[in-house]
Amino acid sequence: MGNLEGRIALVTGASRGIGEAVARAMAAEGATVAVTDLAAPSELADEIGGLARAQDVTSEEDWAQTIDWLREEAGGLDILVNNAGLFLMKPITETSLAEWQRLHAVNVEGVFLGTRAAIPLLAERAPKWKGGASIINLSSIAGLVGSANAACYNASKGAVRLFTKGCALELAPQRIRVNSIHPGVIDTAMGQEVVEGVSHASGVGANEARSQVASLHPLGTMGETSDIANAAVYLASDKAAFMTGSEMVVDGGFTAG
Repeated sequence: MGNLEGRIALVTGASRGIGEAVARAMAAEGATVAVTDLAAPSELADEIGGLARAQDVTSEEDWAQTIDWLREEAGGLDILVNNAGLFLMKPITETSLAEWQRLHAVNVEGVFLGTRAAIPLLAERAPKWKGGASIINLSSIAGLVGSANAACYNASKGAVRLFTKGCALELAPQRIRVNSIHPGVIDTAMGQEVVEGVSHASGVGANEARSQVASLHPLGTMGETSDIANAAVYLASDKAAFMTGSEMVVDGGFTAG
């Protein structure tokens, strides 16, 4: 306990799933956690003693306002978790340009805008900590290996993976570490979208599709949000002080074969 004591964190897309779990885990480790989503996650903020704000991560203006808000209300920023994201499982020939653009606006441009906006605030407080400041980008196993009917999602998460590495090199002199997390299929609403996609593609029922998805992971199960939250806490802490530009794969063995 207390691995993030005294730190200030921002978690985007925190209303549910992985984002909510990360926010709760970081608060439990002593961080002051600000949470954002399209609708402010005020109830979550109240429960963890944090701050909440409505934010569209695709808006440059919203990011500027969020950074000003953090400076005024929290006093700075030590940890940025770019978690907000969308999923799309659809054949390329059935994917519209608007769907491609929306997916990349959230999954890629949102990460770029957030990182760029947060750098000055992160750099101010980085000298306080052995491991400096930390940016954690949520990518996916889809950013490591391809998947039929998910090429657009693959493209977005692959972009996050390499954007992370470039930022890690660029921001190292400012003592800002940048790492990515690559979850397997996690038991969340987004994970259910994967199950539904498999059910539709293979013509099997929901229970069979869920079993198929679980069996893709050698450990035989879908992951839990706490699996990813624990990884994020580690990357944000001084225990990961020598990690930057790294890919933390938390996938039950999915990509091992």
